[in-house]
Amino acid sequence: MNTNAHTEKQPLLEVRELGKAYRRYQNEFMRVASWFSAVPPQEETWILRDINFDVAQGEAVGIVGQNGAGKSTLLKMITGTLRPSEGYIRTHGRVAAILELGMGFNGELTGRQNVLHSAGLMGFTHAQISAAMDDIEAFAEVGEYFDKPMRVYSSGMQMRVAFSVATAFRPDILIVDEALSVGDAYFQHKSFDRIREFQRQGTSLLIVSHDKAAIQSLCDRAILLEQGRVLQDGQPQDIMDYYNAIIAQKENAQVEVTPLASGQIQTRSGTGEATVTQISLHAINGNPLEVVDVGQEVELRIDIAIHADLPELVVGYKLKDRVGQEIFGTNTWHTHQVERELTAGEVLNYRMRFKANLGPGSYSVSTSLHSSDTHLTNNYQWVDHALVFQMVNMEKDFFLGSSWVMPTIECERQAATRLAPNESN
Repeated sequence: MNTNAHTEKQPLLEVRELGKAYRRYQNEFMRVASWFSAVPPQEETWILRDINFDVAQGEAVGIVGQNGAGKSTLLKMITGTLRPSEGYIRTHGRVAAILELGMGFNGELTGRQNVLHSAGLMGFTHAQISAAMDDIEAFAEVGEYFDKPMRVYSSGMQMRVAFSVATAFRPDILIVDEALSVGDAYFQHKSFDRIREFQRQGTSLLIVSHDKAAIQSLCDRAILLEQGRVLQDGQPQDIMDYYNAIIAQKENAQVEVTPLASGQIQTRSGTGEATVTQISLHAINGNPLEVVDVGQEVELRIDIAIHADLPELVVGYKLKDRVGQEIFGTNTWHTHQVERELTAGEVLNYRMRFKANLGPGSYSVSTSLHSSDTHLTNNYQWVDHALVFQMVNMEKDFFLGSSWVMPTIECERQAATRLAPNESN
């Protein structure tokens, strides 16, 4: 995919031919000599190479990849804490970053003192920081600990202060590395709300996360790094599906990517020792369905062919909405229905009944065949977008959201009590 196609406006961030290598020389003299002439290193290890992408104003880009792919190294070079070995980075506007947790904090200083120090390093005056201090303290919500030494803080409390000071002044580019993952659920929601508000005001976001939901809910686009290079750059749902496939890739496994007529990308992976030969959705009377009414009981039919002798087979499925958010998933490991000692040539016919308590919209079904609780062990086959269907609301009262969980509402109404004349004030 052409990474420049995303940026009709002037990009806030430009990354061109970026690379980072760590070099070892025979001695310190040779290292110093390399600064002035072409002295070959004794050993050279490239962490990143040929990285090219832009980030436009207001665009949110997720960086994903396995451990060691070079994600954190990339962010450190963008923030200027690490120098590239080749290529260049251009930023237009102020950059705020939350990278290593507590980076730059002094454990002997209080939270308040650390805020003064950190915001000062970001280029803000004492008057600007003092004016924002009450808001920073209120957003962090660490209570009396704000005036205690940071060495007594938990990692979650450090993250609260770090995020609060980094976002006290809206940046042009906000860079976040896994730091938010250590926070509690409440503060994560609060942080994401602030990030979304910044996006609406034009802030660009660059975020590294293994959290599929965070990438798909926050990002317009995702970049997949593999062994220090850009493997794919595209829609978050497609990138996360492909990432999901490559982390399960084993010897003899294959990963295939196929464009669908709908414009979506289907990712298929696995060894092929068992495969889904047919998948369809039916009404309880057996009629096939492409459109499902909210709350309708349906039957998902999955037919499987066994191509090699297998000690165990676990069958799973997952429902996702149109932007790839996971709505529901389970497998026969969790339902205690693992099939064992299968022989090549056997055929299995699964029938899974459930009520489609989903909101109106488009949904897809992913299937997985493996030997354990997840497809990360013996991935026989994984298929995204194996089936697509539409949900419509034909007879239910109007509601919002992706789930139909209509309540029974009761209200007890009490008559107003008349105040005595002397109680009217």
